[in-house]
Amino acid sequence: MEQAHGPLLNEELYSQLSESKKPEFVFEWLRFLQKLLVAANKDDIKEKQKKIVEQLTALLESSPGPPVRKLIAENLALLYKVGDTFSVYQTIDKCNEIIRSKDDSPSYLPTKLAAVSCLGSLYEKLGRMLGNTYLDTVGNLLKAMKSAESQGRYEIMLSLQKVLSGQGVTAASCHRDIYKAARSCLTDRSMAVRCAAAKCLLELQNEAVFMWTTELENVTTLCFKAFEGSNYDVRVSVSKLLGAILATAVVTKQGSGARQVVRKTSLEEAMELLASGFLRGGSGLLRVSGEMLKGGSSVNRDIRIGVTQAYVAFVSTLGGQWLELNFAALLTHILELVSHPKATQTQIDAICCRRCVSFILRATVGSLRGEKAQIAAAKEICQAVGKQKKAVDAALSDSNMETKVGTMDVSASQHVLVCALQELGSLVQGLGSTAAPLLQDSTIGVLEKVISVLLHPSVSARLAAAWCLRCFAVALPSQVSPLLDRCTERLSALRSSPEAVTGYSFAIAALLGALQHCPLGIPHGKGKLIMTQAEDFLRTAIQTSRLSIQRTQAGWLLFSALMTLGPAVIHHHLPRILLLWKSVFPQSSKDLETEKSRGDCFTWQVTLEERAGALCAMKSFVLHCGDLLTDDVIERLLPLLTFAVALSTKLPALNKSYGAPLKSASVVFRQRLYEILALLPPKTYEGIFNSVLKELIAELTLADNQLFAATFLLPSLCHQDDALLLGAWLQETDHRFIEEQLKLGGILGGGSLEHDSFTIYERLADGELVPTPLPPVLSMIRAAVDLFGVIFPCVDVKHRAQILDQFTESIKQTKGSKQQTVQLNVFAAFCSGLKRLACKKGSLGPEEVRRPALALVMHSLESANLLLRCAAAETLARLAQVVADSAFTARLAQTSFEKLKSARDVISRTGHSMALGSLYRYLGGIVSSQHLNACVSIFYTLSQDSTSPEVQTWALHSLSLLIDSSGPMYHAHVETSLSLVLLLLLTVPTTHAEVHQSLGRCLNVLITTLGPELQGNSTSVALLRTSCLVGCAVMQDNPDCLVQAQAISCLQQLHMFAPRHVNLSNLVPCLCVNLCSSHLLLRRAVIACLCQLAQREADEVLEHAMALATESSQLDVNIRETGLEGALFSLLDRESDQRLCQDIRETLSHILSSMAIEKLSYWLKLCNDVLSASADFTTTAPVDTTQEEEDDGGDDDSIFTSRKDDQFQPIIKPRWPTRVFAAECVCRIITQCENVDAAHFDMTKARERKLKHPKSDFLVIHLADLIRMAFIAATDHSNALRLSGLETLLVIIRKFSTVPEPEFPGHVILEQYQANVGAALRPAFSPDTPPDVTAKACQVCSAWIGSGVVSDLNDLRRIHQLLATSLSKVQAGKEAQNQLYNESTSTMETLAVLKAWAEVYVVTIERQKVCAPKQKQFLQFKTSTADGSKDAITTAEGLLNLVQSELGTLSKLWLAALQDHALLTLPPEYADQFPAEGGAFYTSETIEGARPHYSNSWAPILHATALWLNSTGFIVIDPDEGSSRLSRPVTPTMLGHESTLANVAKSPEDVNADRFHLILGISVEFLCSPRPDAPMESIVACLHALQSLLDVVWPRCKIGSNQELGVELLNVLHRLILTRESPSIQLAVIEVVEQIIRAAQEHVKEKRRSAEVDDGAAEKETLPEFGEGNDTGGLVPGKSLVFATLELCLSILVRQLPQLNPKLVGAPISQGKPQLLSEDGIKLVAAALGILSELTSVCSPTGSISILPTVLYLITGVLKETAVKKLDGCISLTVGAALQALKAVVSSPMARAEKSHAAWTRLLRSALATILEFWNPEMTESELDEVSMLTTISIFLVSASPEVTCVQCLEKKCINRFKIILSSKNPVIQMHCYKLLQSVFQHPNRAVSTPYIHSLTLLIVERLREVEKEKPSTSAELQAVQEGMKTLEALVSMADEQNRVYLVVLLLPILISFLLDENALPSAANPAKSLHEFALQNLMRIGPQYPSIFQKLIGTSPAMKARLEGAVKGNQESVKAKTAAGPSKCLGKTSPSIQLKTNFSHF
Repeated sequence: MEQAHGPLLNEELYSQLSESKKPEFVFEWLRFLQKLLVAANKDDIKEKQKKIVEQLTALLESSPGPPVRKLIAENLALLYKVGDTFSVYQTIDKCNEIIRSKDDSPSYLPTKLAAVSCLGSLYEKLGRMLGNTYLDTVGNLLKAMKSAESQGRYEIMLSLQKVLSGQGVTAASCHRDIYKAARSCLTDRSMAVRCAAAKCLLELQNEAVFMWTTELENVTTLCFKAFEGSNYDVRVSVSKLLGAILATAVVTKQGSGARQVVRKTSLEEAMELLASGFLRGGSGLLRVSGEMLKGGSSVNRDIRIGVTQAYVAFVSTLGGQWLELNFAALLTHILELVSHPKATQTQIDAICCRRCVSFILRATVGSLRGEKAQIAAAKEICQAVGKQKKAVDAALSDSNMETKVGTMDVSASQHVLVCALQELGSLVQGLGSTAAPLLQDSTIGVLEKVISVLLHPSVSARLAAAWCLRCFAVALPSQVSPLLDRCTERLSALRSSPEAVTGYSFAIAALLGALQHCPLGIPHGKGKLIMTQAEDFLRTAIQTSRLSIQRTQAGWLLFSALMTLGPAVIHHHLPRILLLWKSVFPQSSKDLETEKSRGDCFTWQVTLEERAGALCAMKSFVLHCGDLLTDDVIERLLPLLTFAVALSTKLPALNKSYGAPLKSASVVFRQRLYEILALLPPKTYEGIFNSVLKELIAELTLADNQLFAATFLLPSLCHQDDALLLGAWLQETDHRFIEEQLKLGGILGGGSLEHDSFTIYERLADGELVPTPLPPVLSMIRAAVDLFGVIFPCVDVKHRAQILDQFTESIKQTKGSKQQTVQLNVFAAFCSGLKRLACKKGSLGPEEVRRPALALVMHSLESANLLLRCAAAETLARLAQVVADSAFTARLAQTSFEKLKSARDVISRTGHSMALGSLYRYLGGIVSSQHLNACVSIFYTLSQDSTSPEVQTWALHSLSLLIDSSGPMYHAHVETSLSLVLLLLLTVPTTHAEVHQSLGRCLNVLITTLGPELQGNSTSVALLRTSCLVGCAVMQDNPDCLVQAQAISCLQQLHMFAPRHVNLSNLVPCLCVNLCSSHLLLRRAVIACLCQLAQREADEVLEHAMALATESSQLDVNIRETGLEGALFSLLDRESDQRLCQDIRETLSHILSSMAIEKLSYWLKLCNDVLSASADFTTTAPVDTTQEEEDDGGDDDSIFTSRKDDQFQPIIKPRWPTRVFAAECVCRIITQCENVDAAHFDMTKARERKLKHPKSDFLVIHLADLIRMAFIAATDHSNALRLSGLETLLVIIRKFSTVPEPEFPGHVILEQYQANVGAALRPAFSPDTPPDVTAKACQVCSAWIGSGVVSDLNDLRRIHQLLATSLSKVQAGKEAQNQLYNESTSTMETLAVLKAWAEVYVVTIERQKVCAPKQKQFLQFKTSTADGSKDAITTAEGLLNLVQSELGTLSKLWLAALQDHALLTLPPEYADQFPAEGGAFYTSETIEGARPHYSNSWAPILHATALWLNSTGFIVIDPDEGSSRLSRPVTPTMLGHESTLANVAKSPEDVNADRFHLILGISVEFLCSPRPDAPMESIVACLHALQSLLDVVWPRCKIGSNQELGVELLNVLHRLILTRESPSIQLAVIEVVEQIIRAAQEHVKEKRRSAEVDDGAAEKETLPEFGEGNDTGGLVPGKSLVFATLELCLSILVRQLPQLNPKLVGAPISQGKPQLLSEDGIKLVAAALGILSELTSVCSPTGSISILPTVLYLITGVLKETAVKKLDGCISLTVGAALQALKAVVSSPMARAEKSHAAWTRLLRSALATILEFWNPEMTESELDEVSMLTTISIFLVSASPEVTCVQCLEKKCINRFKIILSSKNPVIQMHCYKLLQSVFQHPNRAVSTPYIHSLTLLIVERLREVEKEKPSTSAELQAVQEGMKTLEALVSMADEQNRVYLVVLLLPILISFLLDENALPSAANPAKSLHEFALQNLMRIGPQYPSIFQKLIGTSPAMKARLEGAVKGNQESVKAKTAAGPSKCLGKTSPSIQLKTNFSHF
């Protein structure tokens, strides 16, 4: 294929190719040439132009296929446009000659079509350059059209459109001729030709003025004719044409060709024209009046739907601004349509018309306008509703008028009201809580008007009003309670009016249904109230026969709706409901018989209504309260259902007796019966299978009045892909809502709410705007089919065969349409049964069942009904699946093979090919390769049958199923299949779109089959890949939107497997162009593909999109200004399809993830623009409607001309869901910045970096924008947006609270936004705010106060005041709670408030700890000043004062909340312990709803309570103190059950114990097994709470005295350490462990003390052993506190230092370098060592012996691993902790206790020996730090008993280590060594110190003598020398009097040697000078102490004497000089203390 890439066609290679490869090669060359020409200029192609033209002309004559001819045409046009045009006329003549040719053979047709196509492209591209040649060409084309077949007519129409486009106004002379030709084509029998004609006329109307003036009516009528018998594409094209022409007529533009100003059509006239089509099908008036006299039939539905789409196209063309101005007129007109008697002749007609009108309203108002305009529209609709209601009231009250007029008015008004109310509901639901001002505006009275319709005489209108109220409730959950109250009140008051009973019961049911979408719910009591009312209706139904039916219906409707509230509400009332159900049905068979004999028609009607209602309530119960459906309940329902089945068998007889009135009631009864049975487990009612099956078979085989009704059953049974592709079912389109009416004889169009009022409370299916239940007969059949499907798999095999035989027999007995109906019913039922059987993996049974089953299916496989054929194929495959016998499957396949080989008719071939495909789909793997080959060859043959596109479509679709299910087995056929697909794509006419769709599916599955192999580089793979890409390119050029969608999904697959080979520069522009396609499936494919691309290559995608936007101005979305991201944001408001919107959001999220940091400003501006729509959205401004009435032509003109400029529809301001998404994006951007770069949160860094790189961008620079966005969102009308805004604010506070403000040191950057934050929070605390918003705001408040940003006390008070008001609301208790929502919402709000206060209190206490020292100073200061200056109050102090004032109340509320939480965490088996009336903050009915709120808030409350108890020191204050402030009544579960035990006052000890166990219990229960998703904060808060609790003596006493409790707690903490890696958790755990050990120590100490006091007189020996281990020393795992602590410490140490693990000792890991720990690791190890060192004090002496080896092993181990040499010579924290721990252990009293002394001595010796062994610097070079190791030895020497260290071998080694270190060259080490020696030398026990003094003194002296030769040059060396001298001095002071002389004699010469002579002194270094001074001072001090020795020594050495005298003399002189220079020195310039190495003074 690479050889095709040249400017000229490689003819040599082309001639060698096979015929099948040639089209592909040519196509590839033409694609390359096109790219080349687009980029080329004239000079590039000058030389080759002639040759290229020749080659293109030759190809033109070689019968090219459709894609090739299109490319030839485009290339020729491009070539002439870029190059010379001299030969263009020859080319035009050539084409015209071809067209004139008389050759009509099929082989010449492609050449003719290519010539037509070329002419079109040439004129389009070259336009007026071609002069008048167009006259000849147009004439030629029009002449050719007369004899052309459909493909020719199609191409000619498209060419004429292009000619018009290129020539513009110059072609005016041909306009009439083209118009005439297009007129005839617009009603052509070929649908593709109609579409092409519509496109041509659309182009023509741009210039041909006559089309929208004189010919307007004719064109309109013509379009109506075009709609007749049309398909979807035609309706879309023609409606676009009609809409555009009428829009042009209404808002006239000046025709360039005409001089005069043409007459303008008024809006009324234009709409009348459309109305004529809608009402009369566009035929003339005379004919219509004649028909009306005869009572003619209703309008063709195709036309009505086409006109509906034209209305939408008309309004869309005029644009949103026009719609706003003219909405009133449009609304009036549209509603008049549906009130016209012609539109509503039959009920089905009425329903269809209502759908059409609803669609027009939804498509215009719903999608063309912003929120502000939608509210104005809602007001208009509301006024229309008011007018209608007034008119009806007048008609009903005016008794003088003829009753007929009244009924006419009522029936007309009902349809108007249904449309208006449904649209009003949809509008408000879309607006959400932004519609609040609309409903609250009393001048409009929306609610009053809607509620007034509940009393309308028509049921449809009443249902519509109820549905509208449901929409209001979903939008504004705060309205549900008031509306329910209002309706229940009116229902009670008007209970004797039939309209009121049904109307208000509909409304209540609808409102209850809305609660499924309202998480805030309604108060629990409302449900009880409604239930009582429903019960009352049922009881009183029989009292007034006038109201019997209505009351019965209303009662059961309310019961059914109540079930949707779920088990929480229903389980309290279940016994009552079961009794009611029981009372409705007869109690015995005898009762059933007597009933039958005595009733009349009306009684039976009421009875059936009642029983149907009861069955429906059962169905609702099973669906919504599944948890309550226990075996016991089923058992109680079964007898009732048995009687219901028995009654249904009697119904035919009753219908015969009483006729029509009973029929509809009996149908509904049977429907309800089948529905409830289908929901129950079939096993439970096996006993009545026979009766039920008899009924079902009768139902399915009696084709009374259903006609083609059954066709609605099959689509659900066919596979969705098949049904869509084979045109058997409805494509998902934007017009689906109305297009549904055309399918299957218009039955589905008949879906409407009045068919089944019980659907008003059910959840809607996806994409539905309003429930559309089918007529009862159809619903009953569907229910029967479903029930058969449920029962069939449970029936025994013998029975199955009988049923199937019966079915076959029934079909044979009927004829004609009845037969088809029965066949469809039976088929649907059987297929449903097989589906269930397959799902259960069941088997069908032996041959006697298979035979009738097969006969049934095989017969339908050749049915003329397309759907039945499709379902038969599916069923056949299911049959093979359940038989699961390969021989049976092979037999089926063989039958189809043979049939396909012999059959020639379309039906057999399509049916059997589909059967084979379906068999493969379900049994892919089991068919042999031989079968596969046979199938493939058959499908190949069928797919090339060009005589029947239908056969091709089905064959290719089956082939795609085969490829998809064969998997790797298909690899052998991939190449041939690809060639076939490509060949067909290049040859099948584009008018056969369905064939191309099947080809697209084949290509898609082939790409999937190849999969990752497509990345390969081999030639064969490259060829396959090229073929795939060529196939995609062909499909992309196809005019059919669905084929283009297939192409995009194929490219998406290719991109997934071989991303390098998909050219994004081609794909992305294609996607952008189709973003606003008129076809939903194409838009879905585009967004799905973009979503995938954005995951991998977001930057490239954006680049290509922007490149396209700058080149092209024809885009429907504004990419140029806002980028692709902005365009996608705008689409979110234009799309109504939820799935598509979700994909758009996902795409934006992917782009954000990869690009937001790079394009930070852009993204923030984008989000800001979207959110700013909230800022200027004021709904309260009244809309001035007067201007809509004025008809000012000038304005209209300006609107029309500006339409192109506002093609991006700036009128649509982002709606609230889009704004919510934008707020979420802002949060995501902040989080992403956090993970990328710290500079985003540091203004100083950001500014520095911005100076260096001006293009870089940082989040902190945009902080003001972030705050503004959060503020806008948090103060919006929409509650969802308020929540998002508050969340954004919370994120901002958390991330930026610590960022400093560089310009004001000591301040943080957020301080300047205090007012904004306060203003954003304030509205959330207003009384009418929903509780979830307030709860969120509380969270933000606590975060804001806790962040420490607020420095001013007054600002702090403002925020504090918000929380204080909430707290007072909490104190007011349940009685004062707002009764709008469910009680669990008040729990949520209350707990949010308490949690916020708890968080604030925790922060306050933490800050107070930090500020404690300052606070003391402040208190002292305050007492000394009179006014106590406020400036001195710190924020922490002020905050504490604010919180302190509420603590009395808060502490009680916190304890109550914790008590509730503790109860709610109990397992279900303890449910009987729950208080009957609920807890402090929840009611017993709302337990389940309250649980999540408690689990969300308990942790901070627990921490705060523990801190409060800590601050009180567990001193119980008078229980009544502070209760005066607590106005909430104290409930039994509150505050330690004070009120339960007959008011017995608890002792303070008991109260304390309760509180202690409450906190401990909650903590242990939670920490025992925190869920994996438990937030880290909860665990940390819980641990801090425990730490605070145990920080007080009393709780420690409790823990200490109860060892089991301590052990349990330690075990829980140990498990936590093992399962949670977080350092914050582990550090918190360690703190708690420290407290537990402290408690144990205190307990042991106390016991020892009391024992000593008690046994003071007794001998010491008799004292019992206290502490763990007692006399034996044994520690029992699981019961020993010490053992548990050891386990925990070990796990911490081993986690940080794995080398400590005894199992690893000697393993390679321990040979590595000592490990460096993290900061947290160091803290953990240090804390663990501290705990270890304390453990011995908790043991008895013998017990301490058990643990000492472990403790010593771990401490020495830590030393070994962490005492690593550091560069700065400092000792690390870990080593410090280890040394401290060692000292504590070595000096432990246990070492000296009598019982343990010997063992301790032995073990301590071992420890010392170990240390000496692993630190032997003499033997090995060690990494260990000498100072640390020497300190360790010194600790043993100084702190241990002499017996430990005075062992000769140890002593010798220790002395050796000191000697080695003393000889060290490192002065720092020397210094430490001297210091340590001082402590050793000064040991009180001479036995210890003497050996060291003897061994080391001489060495020290030698080291010091060396100093004379080498004076210290650094301060470290100086310090070392000084410490050495101090050591010698210490020895002197320790020596005996008689020996001291010798030491002084040693000391003095050394000191004198340090002195410098006067010449050397000035030039000496500073350390040497300092040493000189140090020596002189010491000499002057020591000399006088030993005068005799001193004089003697000086006398013997003249040199010494001279040196000393010189030094003294020099010293005296310097002192004098200093005193003299003192005053003058101050005046002189002081030199800096730090000397710089370079002198900068002359710089």
